[in-house]
Amino acid sequence: MTDLQPTTTRKDWATDQEVRWCPGCGDYSILTAMQLMMPDLGVSREDTVFISGIGCAARFPYYMNTYGIHSIHGRAPAFATGLALARPELSVWVVGGDGDMLSIGGNHLIHALRRNVNVNILLFNNMIYGLTKGQYSPTSEVGKVTKSSPYGSVDTPFNAVSVALGAEASFVARTHDMDRKHMQEMFTRAWEHPGASLVEVYQNCNVFNDGAFDTISKRANRDANLINLRHGEPIRFGADHERGVILADAEAVIVDVADVGEEALVVHDETRPNPAVSFALSRLASGPTEPTPIGVFRAVERQEYASANAAQLLEAQERSGKGDLAALLRSNPTWSV
Repeated sequence: MTDLQPTTTRKDWATDQEVRWCPGCGDYSILTAMQLMMPDLGVSREDTVFISGIGCAARFPYYMNTYGIHSIHGRAPAFATGLALARPELSVWVVGGDGDMLSIGGNHLIHALRRNVNVNILLFNNMIYGLTKGQYSPTSEVGKVTKSSPYGSVDTPFNAVSVALGAEASFVARTHDMDRKHMQEMFTRAWEHPGASLVEVYQNCNVFNDGAFDTISKRANRDANLINLRHGEPIRFGADHERGVILADAEAVIVDVADVGEEALVVHDETRPNPAVSFALSRLASGPTEPTPIGVFRAVERQEYASANAAQLLEAQERSGKGDLAALLRSNPTWSV
């Protein structure tokens, strides 16, 4: 990217395509947050790429006036990895749903995170398959009755943040589609992070899973049920910050602050090298019907994949000099038949 970028507005980042999601879908608010945020990053549209797989969320590249790839089911992280290695100067965003990213695409997701490829992954989690009309997904709760689970799902659901932390992701965050300011803060933090970043967005599907996040995301419920993680601060929540989080036997536990004192509370440190505490926080709620942490769980510095790969290639080139393709093809191990 060049040092001096042109000034842009939301209008510059929006395309002339008709936005075709169901009326009331949470994807609209995520799109709006992104289009409003991009001018603040000071980047150019020509140096920005949105890559998606298949699903409702995968229409995102059509509505961003940038380069874009609408790829195949679950493979967006693989496409993005190739692009990030070939063109490390680009700003690469990956967009997908919980079905796309955590089912057929689960393997690609965890390895993009493990390798620390410099891509920004937005995982829209509505706990259902929307595009294919309401089957249960890898994040649907046990007992979920859908067209593909008429007697209730028996699958234990994935916790997307836990999966990312287990894959050694260097940046992991969670937000929700009812808070534009918080979404923009998380998206900006992800973009600023060198390496792979994953932001889970709780996103309402008002047709096939309406109200799945109402317990935590409705304005009247936020004080009691959203735990906003802030680096360097004790973890407290509630209308009067009367509740908090402690660690007990390596588990995160919700307590009344009056019972334990503020000094007993966990002080959030997103930069801890060991992700154990962040993982414990990710397990605090068994689903979005209980007090649930949002914000940045982890943000650590780790070698970025494309830079490490380029440095390795350069070192190999300097050691061996000009390559000899014919010699390589006839080098060991080879054999004649």
